[in-house]
Amino acid sequence: MPTPNPNIALLGGRLAIDFANFPSLPASAQSNGLNWTELIRFLQATRIVSSERADQLLDLTDSDPISAGDLLVRATRLRDSLRMVFAAMAERDRVLSEWVVPINQVLRVTEGHDELVETDRAWHLQYVAREDGLDWLLAAIARSAAELITEGDAADVRLCANSACSLFFLDNSRTHRRRWCSMALCGNRHKVAAFARRHSLKKRASAARA
Repeated sequence: MPTPNPNIALLGGRLAIDFANFPSLPASAQSNGLNWTELIRFLQATRIVSSERADQLLDLTDSDPISAGDLLVRATRLRDSLRMVFAAMAERDRVLSEWVVPINQVLRVTEGHDELVETDRAWHLQYVAREDGLDWLLAAIARSAAELITEGDAADVRLCANSACSLFFLDNSRTHRRRWCSMALCGNRHKVAAFARRHSLKKRASAARA
């Protein structure tokens, strides 16, 4: 079973946004490609595959390295296109047609259906892809992305206000004024930094009056 990965931060509010955020790295490192273990860990963390299926897929780099490599290329291309799409949506800019090509490629080669699934005593629709080849592993992500794009500005996609952070999130807050990917992470860091700045200014002002 894949071990927990600290770089999996499911804070986006939608599957496609979580995938665009993955792995959670500084903005300067976001152009790196995915590796096979990272991809399988994400699919397991988001319940696209079970723990047992994840174990089987991890061995695919040995049993069928060509298929695994091809899917990894498509997954990395899909993730990078989502980052461009969501960056534009966060700025209320136009989503360019070339950015959605990797999304449509996955949608075009996969088939599936919506299915009612109960989670924590609440029902929701979940896209279930027909398993044929490996492309189905990305189908739910591509479907989630397509839904967000069609929602347009109604899908309030935002980029964390922390300049050192590069995570996107869907603002479902009551006031629609959410600024941080997580209050426990960037929000709290901002508060701590602001307090330190105020304390430093007070000390300087006190020293100047002395």
